[in-house]
Amino acid sequence: MALTKPLTGILPVAPTPFHADGSVDEEGMRRVIDCMIDQGVDAICILANYSEQFLLSDDERALLTRISLEHTAGRVPVIVTVSHFSTGIATSRAKYAQELGASMVMMMPPYHGSGLFPAPQGIYEHFKAVSDAIKIPIMVQDAPLSGVTLSVDLLAKMARELENVSYFKIECPFAADKMAALIEAAGEYVVGPFDGEEAITLLADLDAGCTGTMSSAMLPEKIRPIVIEYRAGNIEAAVAQWRRCLPLINHENRQCGLRACKTVFAEGGVIRSDYVRHPLKPMSERTKSRLLDLACELDVLALKWGK
Repeated sequence: MALTKPLTGILPVAPTPFHADGSVDEEGMRRVIDCMIDQGVDAICILANYSEQFLLSDDERALLTRISLEHTAGRVPVIVTVSHFSTGIATSRAKYAQELGASMVMMMPPYHGSGLFPAPQGIYEHFKAVSDAIKIPIMVQDAPLSGVTLSVDLLAKMARELENVSYFKIECPFAADKMAALIEAAGEYVVGPFDGEEAITLLADLDAGCTGTMSSAMLPEKIRPIVIEYRAGNIEAAVAQWRRCLPLINHENRQCGLRACKTVFAEGGVIRSDYVRHPLKPMSERTKSRLLDLACELDVLALKWGK
């Protein structure tokens, strides 16, 4: 699905559902896609960190890419995460995603652990190779998980010089200041400045100029109005909605991580199991209980979608 205008709004990460035995739940993946579309998302991101991408085999990645794109069937754009340390593998993943109809790919800089990553020129060449191989936009994911410091100068250089590098997901510490600096440095070449981290810094990032957020799929129908109202100039309405969402966002970000969305989806009948693959562990009952109480209080759609 080719983009006809810049993506804005909310582009949540789809969880990867597993059966209770740990195998991929293909029908569950289709139900995840349907639920997210009913949540009113502007696009769907698959195979990201919150999709447990680091626990998937290459065959599973290929299968989930095909299932997700075929089942979405152009209803909303799909962003496929293609991160890998190997430039060749990242390029192959990006080409495969484009062939199947992805609207965009997302990439972290190449890294292995917290201490093995190339110098800035190597990072630039990594993104250039992927950009040269495809015709769809690339979103650069600037996240602390990689341990790689992406300077504003490097990000701006990639935005100006690499044809398809035009979206940026900034979720490092002090994200708002970095986003503002990037927009100032690269201007019109930054087509889509987005934040992440479950939208926990969204208000500050909107102040800095972001045009959307990539949260989890747990409550996008509650977060999207924050972006819409803010960008329409209705700041008071945006702040009021932000205050309503923040307790749940905070609990997800600080206590639950990627398990939160799966647990809410399982509770609401979207998926059958909230299984996470080892060595990840389930949440404690204490943390789960607070999560579901907060989600119920906010009346999130996923809690009743499958009932």
